[in-house]
Amino acid sequence: MIVETLSAIADLPIVRDIVGTDSKPLANRRVVITGASSGIGAAAAIQIAEAGGTPILVARSLDKLTEVKETIEAAGGTAFVYSCDVTDAESVTNLVATLVAEHESIDMLVNNAGRSIRRSLALSHDRFHDFERTMALNYFGAVRLIMELLPHMRQHGFGHIVNISSIGVQTNTPRFAAYVASKSALDAFSRVAASEVHGDGVTFTTIHMPLVRTPMIAPTSMYDAFPTLSPDEAGEMVLRALVKRPKEIGTPIGTLGELTYTLVPGVVDRILNKAYDVFPDSHAAQGVTPISDEAGKPSSRTKAIAKASIALTDQPLSRGAKRMVRLLPGIHW
Repeated sequence: MIVETLSAIADLPIVRDIVGTDSKPLANRRVVITGASSGIGAAAAIQIAEAGGTPILVARSLDKLTEVKETIEAAGGTAFVYSCDVTDAESVTNLVATLVAEHESIDMLVNNAGRSIRRSLALSHDRFHDFERTMALNYFGAVRLIMELLPHMRQHGFGHIVNISSIGVQTNTPRFAAYVASKSALDAFSRVAASEVHGDGVTFTTIHMPLVRTPMIAPTSMYDAFPTLSPDEAGEMVLRALVKRPKEIGTPIGTLGELTYTLVPGVVDRILNKAYDVFPDSHAAQGVTPISDEAGKPSSRTKAIAKASIALTDQPLSRGAKRMVRLLPGIHW
């Protein structure tokens, strides 16, 4: 009876906060991670498990989630996988009901699932769906999951929510109007929500993530020449957000961009307009596709030509562009 009582006390959120160890700072924490099948989400999940936490992996594809789960378990950790489309209200409601039923508590949430669109406004007049689909996933999907989990976290007296935002919110990078707007909306929601639930033990961290080499940036071939973080380095930022729980994590370049725009917004507009001129739209954004054969499928020769064309001519970087990339690393140009 005494042992059971002590065990129950040790698992209380406030006790776990005080007791944690340096080697396992997330011991007994159950952490939901969306977009956990690859990239930042998968890397963060592995690091969370190494820190003693139990990652709860969420994405649409169970196959890829299972691979991440097996990697974690092979290293001696524990993980769970759940399929969910966070843009679908019923899917999110069912997910949270299942999580609450199957786990003693859900302590933390990492809103990592996201969609990026790099396209100038000049090419977007007939593509309003670009703005709708980025908002559907990056903003409404994240908010829907937060709202479903908040009552549970408030009831338990503890919760920490990490939102993966973007350095673009701080630097207002051209060609990212749809993406930056969706991330800015989530930032604003989190600032307001944090003030309302602070007394209930629920806190928020916003990570203004710089450019990371993930499948999401692959369509923009010029990023091959850009300095980027690796998924593991980005995962370390997520881990720090969960362990230290600061209000914000970012980079010096992002902070500089935010401060400069506050002080001299007109100057920043002129500089970014120059950047807009030197960093072109990608072939994908322009709607350029390989020529298909009579059956509607690109031939091998067409594929080879298209691949070479992209490698040689898609988004060629001028000297000015290369200097800007080196001077301001991490920004999504």
